[in-house]
Amino acid sequence: MRPAAARYVRVLTIAGSDSGGGAGIQADLKTFSALGCYGMTAITALTAQNTQGVSGIHAVAPEFLKAQLQAVLDDIGVDAVKIGMLHAPEIVHVVAWAIDHYRLRQVVLDPVMVATSGDRLIEQATVEVLRRELFPRATLITPNLDEAALLLGREIADADALEGAAQALLAQGAQAVLLKGGHLPGDWVTDLLLERGQAPVRLQSARLASRNVHGTGCTLSSALACYLAQGLPLAEAVGRARAYILEAIRAGASVRTGQGHGPLCHGHQPVAMVRVPIH
Repeated sequence: MRPAAARYVRVLTIAGSDSGGGAGIQADLKTFSALGCYGMTAITALTAQNTQGVSGIHAVAPEFLKAQLQAVLDDIGVDAVKIGMLHAPEIVHVVAWAIDHYRLRQVVLDPVMVATSGDRLIEQATVEVLRRELFPRATLITPNLDEAALLLGREIADADALEGAAQALLAQGAQAVLLKGGHLPGDWVTDLLLERGQAPVRLQSARLASRNVHGTGCTLSSALACYLAQGLPLAEAVGRARAYILEAIRAGASVRTGQGHGPLCHGHQPVAMVRVPIH
C-alpha cells in the first residue's frame, strides 16, 4: 500500500466546554468542521451552561490539561491553535509551556473573561498572568470591549476610542489586536485590527438583529485560526473570519434554541475538508 500523500489542515482549541453547545469547544469544533479543518481539543474546564447563563464551572487539573496537549501534539500536530477560557494561573502556565515546547506559531488568543450573559468566567488573579505569559506568545488577541476594559482598567466609550485602546493592548505585549466593537450602540459595528508596525484597519458592517449571538467570540477566533492554518495572511484571515461569522449570525437569526441567547448557525455553508501535501 502506498503511504498517504496528504493530510488535513489541523486546528487545536484549548478552551472550556459549553454544555449548551453554543460556545466554547463545541462552537470551536463546529467552526473547524464548517471551514474544512480537522479539529482537536484540550479542555480547560467544564461548565454547566445553557442559553440563559452559566450555573457552574468545574476546573480541569493543570496536569491533565498538559496530558491532553501532549497526546495531541506529540502524535497529530497542529497548524494553528485557538485559545479560549483559561480560568486559573496554573492553566495559563501550562499553555505557555506548550507554545514554547512545541514551537506553536499560529496562535489566536480569545481572552474569554465575560460570557454573553454577563457571567464572569475568569479569576482576577489570572488576568495579569494571561497578559504576561500569553500576549507576547500569541499571533493575535481578540478581546471584546468588556474584556478590553478589564485588561486596561477603563471603559471604551465609542468607536473613536478603539485605536487608542488597541495601542494600549500592544503596549501590554500583544503582537496584534482585533478589538471587537460590537457592544457599542448604533446601527453599525466597528472592529479594529492593529498589528505592530502596520496602519490600523477598521472593519465595519451593518448590525444584524438577532437574539442568537451566544458564542460569537469563540466562533470568530476559531474561524481566524482556521484561515491562518490554511496559510492566509493575518489581515485576510480576519476579513474572511468576519464574513463567516456575519453570515452565521444572519443564517441563525430566525431559529429558536432555548429561552435565552441562542447559538449561531455554524453550518450555513460548510466546505469540504482541506488537504495539504505531506512533506
